[in-house]
Amino acid sequence: MRNRFGCRRDFLQRLGGGFGSMALAALLEQDVQAAANPLSPRKPHHAAKARAVIQIFCPGGLSHVDTWDYKPELAKRQGKPFDPDGKLQFFASKPGNCQGSWWPFRQHGECGRWISDLFPKLAQRVDDMAFIHSMQSKSALHGPAMFMANSGYILPGFPSMGAWVTYGLGSLSEDLPAFVVLPDPRGLPPGGVINWGAGFLPAIHQGTVLETDAEKPPIADLFPPKSFANLRGPAEQTSRDFLQMLNREHASQREGNSELEARIAAYELAARLQLSAPEATDLHGETEVTKKLYQLDHEDIGPFGRQCLLARRLVERGVRFVQIYCGAENTTAKKIRPNWDSHEDLVRDHGYWGPILDSGAAALLADLKSRGMLDSTLVICTSEFGRQPAAQGSGKGRDHNPGAFTAWMAGGGIKGGSAYGSTDELGFKAAENPAYSYELHATALHLLGLDHEKLSFYHNGIQRRLTDVHGHVIKEIIT
Repeated sequence: MRNRFGCRRDFLQRLGGGFGSMALAALLEQDVQAAANPLSPRKPHHAAKARAVIQIFCPGGLSHVDTWDYKPELAKRQGKPFDPDGKLQFFASKPGNCQGSWWPFRQHGECGRWISDLFPKLAQRVDDMAFIHSMQSKSALHGPAMFMANSGYILPGFPSMGAWVTYGLGSLSEDLPAFVVLPDPRGLPPGGVINWGAGFLPAIHQGTVLETDAEKPPIADLFPPKSFANLRGPAEQTSRDFLQMLNREHASQREGNSELEARIAAYELAARLQLSAPEATDLHGETEVTKKLYQLDHEDIGPFGRQCLLARRLVERGVRFVQIYCGAENTTAKKIRPNWDSHEDLVRDHGYWGPILDSGAAALLADLKSRGMLDSTLVICTSEFGRQPAAQGSGKGRDHNPGAFTAWMAGGGIKGGSAYGSTDELGFKAAENPAYSYELHATALHLLGLDHEKLSFYHNGIQRRLTDVHGHVIKEIIT
């Protein structure tokens, strides 16, 4: 073969008029690009049931005993001392009397799951949802508990789940970020941007924040100011090409600097985002039926409805992980608290936030299902911890409860209408099958085709995982 054609490359060049070498060159170019691009799509460890995740996070501590976790015994003990011996101390108070749910519970769907009247629309979707009733946290402080729910650790500096997912699977879109965060219009959640950080993973895997206010650009400073209008058009592309050449020359002398590579990749993506981000966030093309479903015109419900609709549009366009925040930083109440942290008046605060979450999340599930997207999109809804089954002092609020809360999942391989674990008869502590973020994360990764014990990164002398050295897949809630 070598005597006649010289080498394999010569053979391929002559074969089929050079088409063989063209194909080889294309494949080699793909390999080079994949090696250079840390967000190139990668094969999962096993067959995946979901290709994308939409996580709804309710910061502040959503009360499980008023929403998802039916406790008839708590209602029977209404008004009786929760701690007759006076030995317990909650996070910020001594326990008051037992306080049953402020909203009645009813059974819904073919599965017969109990849901409180705070969520009438989600109650209609209960056959698509699976509940983990035995969730726990290792901290009663908002910041550390938020970090644990997002990264598996109560300390800051560890990669968030979204970062791990994009590290393991790469991106499905060349023109949009792989991991997008949609904060509450009121501001960032407790702990701020650390909640979607990349930690010790390459910086390219951190979340990208998109503005959810329809009156503002989707990304701050995405477009040059008007004073630089003369640089738009062909001149702009020439400048970009020149800048890219300088960036690559600079980076070639600093191999292994992930922050530098991430910044260069971010600048390159920013150029493409000038077209893709406005299109992805422009809702004018949505039908009136869809806009009505998400109640975009409602003063209070509309902003979260917009977040949920944007999440669907982003997943449609190949974004791998979208995180939505239903609530902002924890501060004292004016008319209401800006998140679910209901120390003084749970009826007031949950009464406000309940319809917001109920309408947006139910619309999202219905919309995904009608478009045939729910089967491939894993939807997760969680909080950092729950609230106590006793009143806070003599008031109408509830204190923090890291010992028990509920998370739910839907779509993407989830067994609808199922449940896992339980709390004690009052909802004070997880009793049957206690679970932490480790179990929730392991299950989500499994549905995405990732083994949580194999997805690791070497850092400071140890192979780190999202689930640390813990966790197992909750097989009872997956198909």
